[in-house]
Amino acid sequence: MNAQQVEQSMVAAPQRSLSVIADMAERFGMDRRAFEATIKATLMPANTQPSDEQIVAFLLVAKKYNLNPFTKEIFAFPSRGGGIQPIVSIDGWLKIINDHPQFDGMEFDDRIDDKGSLVAVTCKIFRKDRSRPVEVTEYMSECRRSTDTWKQWPARMLRHKAAIQAARYAFGFSGILDPDEAERVESVTITAHTAISMPRAKSDTPKASTHAPTDAEPPVVRNDEPGQSTEAQEPGIHGLSESMERILLEAARQAHITRDQLLERHPRIDTSNFAAIRAELKDMASAG
Repeated sequence: MNAQQVEQSMVAAPQRSLSVIADMAERFGMDRRAFEATIKATLMPANTQPSDEQIVAFLLVAKKYNLNPFTKEIFAFPSRGGGIQPIVSIDGWLKIINDHPQFDGMEFDDRIDDKGSLVAVTCKIFRKDRSRPVEVTEYMSECRRSTDTWKQWPARMLRHKAAIQAARYAFGFSGILDPDEAERVESVTITAHTAISMPRAKSDTPKASTHAPTDAEPPVVRNDEPGQSTEAQEPGIHGLSESMERILLEAARQAHITRDQLLERHPRIDTSNFAAIRAELKDMASAG
């Protein structure tokens, strides 16, 4: 590649980035600059400063799957590394499934045990260009977690899991997660970080010996398993990465609420209610 070609490629990259923002802005009938400012102010994780590249990457996913970020079909979730992860809600998943030109319907089959409890859900997705459906079964014992959503709506959550996995098999959707998957990824990351840190507790130095799992770094995956410790049910802040906890406490500070006051309002805070609490604090801060 000669110097002229290098220069042309350097110019083309930002132009492509601006094109994505401009295309999305036009879709919603907005000026490009106003659209970009609105995205940063309302859709990016609170108290984060995403780069232009991260915003473009987020919009590329929204554009690829024709999802509307303003109606929460897709939203930005803070990742442990300080970036953002595009998350597609169940409404977004159902939209991209129904929008696929080969989609020809889906069916669900609930498997109930002799005690009347839901054991598994099978989803069948039919394609117009195939003679047989794609069939995926998700099991309650593998999917259920100790979160408020799974406790309140276990059947609905399992049905969502089956539909999403079947859609991946049927249409090859890639690069997107649902909210439950994002929480599991975050939990695994936190658990791995804790496991790596734990051996330092064996050191002879007093400072290192104090490094053990804290409220910000609990063994979350262990607590998700049936019959395991109920420590995760204790009040406090559990299962959040350090960056997520900082984001939440900064949002509380801007709302003029101390950590203790926050825990009085929400005795238990974890990844299942992180987004809702953050939005509540943001609304309080905006209200003055």
